[in-house]
Amino acid sequence: MPAIRYAAMPVLLAGLLSIPASAAGEQQSHDPLRFFEGRTESISIVKAIMHKPYRTRAIGVGRLRPDGTLDLLQRVERDGEEPRNRRWVIREVGKGRFAGTMSEAVGPVNIEEVGGRYRFRFKMKGNLSVEQWLIPHPDWRSADNKLTVRRFGIKVGSSDGIIRKLG
Repeated sequence: MPAIRYAAMPVLLAGLLSIPASAAGEQQSHDPLRFFEGRTESISIVKAIMHKPYRTRAIGVGRLRPDGTLDLLQRVERDGEEPRNRRWVIREVGKGRFAGTMSEAVGPVNIEEVGGRYRFRFKMKGNLSVEQWLIPHPDWRSADNKLTVRRFGIKVGSSDGIIRKLG
């Protein structure tokens, strides 16, 4: 099921909405999209039904457009495969709500803040539904990344990882 392998890859955007632009511990409003401005790294372990777990890594380079939209290009690496590029375009659509596109998703990516964590929902080829949770660390420079992939409501894959800002 190669579609499952690709469905688990979006964990790489995990820190996108969990990291504020402000320094650790500061209590001020922030633009969570700003975390991906510049370079980021994501490392995850993917587990898919009937497959051996594997490690993925992505290096991202992001920029904020003048209208505040994030444009993120990631180089996704997995042992034994050619690296590939993934592109995200995400914008804020309301308080604690974001939407956009991702090159591997079928249809929109919807993101909402829930109790200081961020839930991503989107569809992938092969009738796969993805739900991803980002849980920020207290240092505000990294986040845990938990993803579940379902097909016809049945869990067929998951991923656990971390995302961090480089530099």
